[in-house]
Amino acid sequence: MSSNKVLEQHIAVFGESGSGKTVMLSSFYGSEQEPLNIKKGAFNVVAENASQGTHLHQNYLGMKNSGTVPEATRFASTTYRFILKFKGETEAKRLKAKPFDALRLVWHDYPGEWFEQDVSGPEEERRRIDAFRALLGSHVALLLVDGQKFLENVGEEERYLKSLLSNFRNSLVLLRDDLLEDGKPLVTFPRIWVIALSKADLLPDLDVHGFKELVIEKAGSEIVELRTVLGGLAESEAALSVGEDFVLVSSAKFSTDAIEVTQRIGIDLILPMASVLPFERHLRWAQADKLTKKVAVKLIGNAEVVAAALGAASNIVAVLMGKRNKLAGAVGLALSQLTPKLEDAIKSAGAKLEAADAAAVTKQQNLAATLDGFRKDLDEAEEKAILVRSAG
Repeated sequence: MSSNKVLEQHIAVFGESGSGKTVMLSSFYGSEQEPLNIKKGAFNVVAENASQGTHLHQNYLGMKNSGTVPEATRFASTTYRFILKFKGETEAKRLKAKPFDALRLVWHDYPGEWFEQDVSGPEEERRRIDAFRALLGSHVALLLVDGQKFLENVGEEERYLKSLLSNFRNSLVLLRDDLLEDGKPLVTFPRIWVIALSKADLLPDLDVHGFKELVIEKAGSEIVELRTVLGGLAESEAALSVGEDFVLVSSAKFSTDAIEVTQRIGIDLILPMASVLPFERHLRWAQADKLTKKVAVKLIGNAEVVAAALGAASNIVAVLMGKRNKLAGAVGLALSQLTPKLEDAIKSAGAKLEAADAAAVTKQQNLAATLDGFRKDLDEAEEKAILVRSAG
């Protein structure tokens, strides 16, 4: 976190070339620039690099107005930083005391060819390693299953799935020594690996439960092998979800003569998955005593700020901080002992926010309401069979 006023969450999107990463990124940002969304939303999504923002918006408008698909990212990785600036009285004196007043989403994009073919030389190899180090510093990872290739292999999905997962696993095995400094496992690591079906509009009869069952039935062994490789990269290996969360994603509805950008699936879950999903999972892992102290210290930073927003009225942050200080660094144990109360407090805070929702929206300043809204978005996505979250 670069500032105590900004909650920074990183997301990495992995996928082969043509799987829809660039379209997905453009759809996410472009839809947030629609005048109606800017007007009605409680926050504005702003690209910190104006040129990147213009480029992504141009991609989106090309899809919307001309039916043109953006060019794929090739031979270079790019990091995009988006600030969610909350409207209203964010500069008011009384809000200065809040733990943070903005949320930053850092989206790591990379060329899919780097998982499918060798690099051209030492310079590209160096850029690939640097890109993977950045990707593996994220909080959440999406591993894209290309809906078009999935459709082309109906009845024999295992051919595509086994190839996809094996290529991904093998790439990580080959890069392992370059990714680990002195061979030490990574503390900061994407511990939630969501398997996402991109271009889900091509398979309208397949809900997320059917997708999950197909992936596990056809490529369960490859998921286990991938988890083993990922577990070997991360400290606190038990605190890892690989192939346990699934989501459907479609950046738009594509036809031969038009791209309907309003017909999106799952894109609106990017922010909730990046910000709230890790927090929920970290609490559960802490409660199950799956975290070493070193990892807990890293994870608790985000837990504190999200809890601060969600449960400000219940003073749970003060309780959390007091517990940590008292135990002099035994953060994992403290959080583990506290989590049942913490979860209850968050639920209670959510109920209070729901009652005060109208006032919060009117003021257009309530970050807590936004994060609580993200939590509800995840719940609703599960009810609509777009998302499945791990129970572990």
